[in-house]
Amino acid sequence: MENTCHCQGGLQKERLDRVREIIDHFRLLPGALIPVLHEIQDLFGYLPEEALRIVSEELKMPMAEIYGVATFYSFFSLEPKGEHVIRVCMGTACYIKGAQGILDRLSQELNVPVQGTTPDGQFTLDATRCLGACGLAPVMTIGEKVYGRLTPNEIPKILKQVRTPAETH
Repeated sequence: MENTCHCQGGLQKERLDRVREIIDHFRLLPGALIPVLHEIQDLFGYLPEEALRIVSEELKMPMAEIYGVATFYSFFSLEPKGEHVIRVCMGTACYIKGAQGILDRLSQELNVPVQGTTPDGQFTLDATRCLGACGLAPVMTIGEKVYGRLTPNEIPKILKQVRTPAETH
């Protein structure tokens, strides 16, 4: 077999074949849709329409039902995420201590709306519920790293650190 890209509508054939394997693995479980969607999101980083069409065909479910589940749960994303996902806690403690100002400054610095991804694919900005670090309010995470007791003026420096490799500091 020649070593060329076999793409179907943009997604690699191998990954679409993997979608079918995921469906086969969960097919007989009651409520298979949610674990199938989790696995697909792990594979692609989001839920691409082409993969959801395969789910619809294989599980014999209407697309509307699949989209209903995918949009109901905040964990799922129908859009690709950036390399660095920034989550700003908007829970009560963080909100009271200025999380909205943090979110606004991030949106301004990145020039994206909340739930948006920068055109270069580096950052996705999300507002989220409690991150479980109320004592550090206001809090945000970038990937696995937690930033607490934030002020809006710290945002440019943090973004610069994330953009810049550690070796250049």
